[in-house]
Formats: sequence, structure tokens, C-alpha cells
Amino acid sequence: MAQVVPVVHSRDISAAEAASAPLPDVSIIMPCLNERESLPFCISNAKKALALIAAKYGLSGEIVIADNGSTDGSQWLAETMGARVQPVDDRGYGAALIGGCRGAKGRFLLMGDADGSYDFTDGVAMIGRLTDGADLCMGSRFLGGIAPGAMPWKNRYIGNPILTGMLNLFFRSGIDDAHCGIRAITKEAFTACELSSTGMEFASEMVIKAKLRNFKIDQVPATLSPDLRERAPHLRPWRDGWRHLRYLLMLSPTWLFGVPALLALALGSGLLGAAAADYLVPGTAPQIGQYWTLLGSTLMALGHLALLMALAGHLYGIRAGYRQPTWITRLATRFATLETMLVSGLALIGLGGALLVWVALGWAVRDYQAARTIFPPVVGTLAVTLGMQTVLGGFLMAIIAGHSARFFDDAAPGSTVR
Repeated sequence: MAQVVPVVHSRDISAAEAASAPLPDVSIIMPCLNERESLPFCISNAKKALALIAAKYGLSGEIVIADNGSTDGSQWLAETMGARVQPVDDRGYGAALIGGCRGAKGRFLLMGDADGSYDFTDGVAMIGRLTDGADLCMGSRFLGGIAPGAMPWKNRYIGNPILTGMLNLFFRSGIDDAHCGIRAITKEAFTACELSSTGMEFASEMVIKAKLRNFKIDQVPATLSPDLRERAPHLRPWRDGWRHLRYLLMLSPTWLFGVPALLALALGSGLLGAAAADYLVPGTAPQIGQYWTLLGSTLMALGHLALLMALAGHLYGIRAGYRQPTWITRLATRFATLETMLVSGLALIGLGGALLVWVALGWAVRDYQAARTIFPPVVGTLAVTLGMQTVLGGFLMAIIAGHSARFFDDAAPGSTVR
């Protein structure tokens, strides 16, 4: 059975000995910014977790302190306790964890805060889930228990439930606590997710991108205790809550653009349909009036624009490698190329322009008197607007696709379904 491999400072061993040392199986990573007060407890707790992992699964381990520029001697303290310090220049919670995970040597990564609020022995079960085939295993504080005073009420009863609920609605992740600070992920899955968030939204990004890449996500209970620091925590609930929310929306073009697009198009087409019926056969439909006709046209234009943005958002995710193609995007991109969008857009512009010319001629025939209805010029203007948006949207997607007229093909980055 393998033993825990303690990490000692580089001055105690030669470079040759360090190179020949066996790589650990598990890396426990802690982000650190002036955590001298709580580091002794956290490192001792992590060593206990590694001993349990070695005894239960036969896996060796290391402790990595991802230091974000501490000025209180946290680095020296960590090294004297047998941990390895990984300096991370980019500031932020997410940046520290990304830097620490990149520098970690284990094939299983267990991360948790360095403030004493998490028990790293809860991660033993997480490592077990990874050995059983999970790619990411989350802790759930709502399953494991939250000690009195460990979580502000607005986080526990408002922020976390709302943000986790939205994440599950948008991405169907099926987890209870998307922002739990203790979690485990395989090094392979971490690398594939290409995480980039520097702030607290890193927690959401990991779950979202793991789900988008169809990775297997599991969860186990985790406990939360009051942290050991006397100073205020780095977390800023309202600021960090907004950063999580905006990240959820940015990574979900379906909900950010697609759903509003369909609603706008449905309502707009209904209003314009009623206006068309009243224009062509007066009395067959309720008279909705000129204002409702304008509103219908506006909704159609907004819905069309949002639909283009939804397609562009999905295309970007596929090209970036964190989103898998779906049958909808495959169908859309099979027919939507720069050329087809240019042709259809120019056709709409031509149609709308012809209709506006016809309206102008009718105005002249009436000796420049006002028309009974604004329906024809509204439709002509809408056609020109949709045409211009289609042309410009085609160029935008061609740029996202790597300056290619074909927006997506099987050789594009991220196109291989896992």
C-alpha cells in the first residue's frame, strides 16, 4: 500500500533527487493570501486526509499552497510544515486555484480553502468517487451540515439557493451546492475544462464547463465550520454573487438570448399577424391599432437579433472547446454559412426596399395624404432591419468561426463529443 509522500523544501533535497521522486497520486490545493493564522490547522488537517486516502485507496499525496502574494510569512510556514508552495502572480481566488492546480503533480486534485472552514477529511470520499469514474466530485454543505455562524444568512437562504437553482435550470448539473469550497476533480478533466475565471465565479465555471463537456459529476456531504481568521474574509457576497450570476448567463446563450428571442418572436409575430389580417381583410381580426403594430415589429426585430446572438454564443463555446455541438447547432450551421446569410439578408433588404418604394409611390398617388394604416411601411422597414442584421450577423459568426465562411465543421475545436 502506498504511503503519503510528504513534500519538503527544495533546499533539503538535490535537484536529481527531486526529479527521481515518484509523482503523487493526489494533490491537495489551498489558495492562500495571508493565511498564517489558519494554515497550521489546515495543513495538519490535510495531512490527516492524505493518511486516510493512503490507508483506504493506496494513493500517495502532496499538499500544494497556491500562494497569491502573501506578506505575512505564510510561504515559510507552509514549507516548514512539509507543504509545497506554488507562487501565483495573478490575483484572485480563481486565479490562485488555477495556478495551484496547474502546478500540482497528482492525477487527482482536491481543493479547499485555507481558512479552516472546511474539513479535508471530507475529501476522502471525493477521491473515492474519482477512482470510481467520476470526473468531478462536489461537496454539499447542505447535506453535510453548516455550523452556526459559518455562513451568512443571505448566502445560505438567498444567494446560494438562487444561484445553484439557476445553474441547475440552465445546465442540469443535478448538484445541491454549486459554490462549496471543497471539491475534487481529475487533472485530466481540469485541463480539459480550460478554466479562466480569476474571481469567486471560478466555482460556477468549473461545474458549468464540466457539465458542458459531458463529464461525470458526483457529490458527497461536506461540513462547514466558522473560519479561524480574525480578519474579514475575502468573500464579498453582493459583488461575488453578481459575478456568479453574470457568468451563469454568459455561459448559457440559450437562456440569455435564445429563450427571450423565442418569446419576442412569438409575441411579435402574433401582433403582426393580427395587423396583417386587419389590413388585408378588415374586420376579420380585432383592430390592434398602430401602436401595437409598431410593438410587434420591434419585438420581431429584437427576437431575430437575439436569435443570432444565441447562435453566435453557442458557436463561440464550441470553437473555444468547452461546449459540445447539439443537433440544433448542427442543423443551424449546416444551412447557415456566410454566403447563405448574405444572400438571404440582401434578399430581405431588397424586398423591404421595394415595399418602401411602393409605399412612397402610393403616398404620391394620394397627393401626399396620410395612409389609413402604417402596416406596409412597418413591414418594409422590418424587412430591411432583419436583412441588415442577417448580413452583419453572418460576418460576426464568420469571425468567431476563425474567419471562415463555414461556421462549423467536424474538424473545429471542441467538436468531438466525449
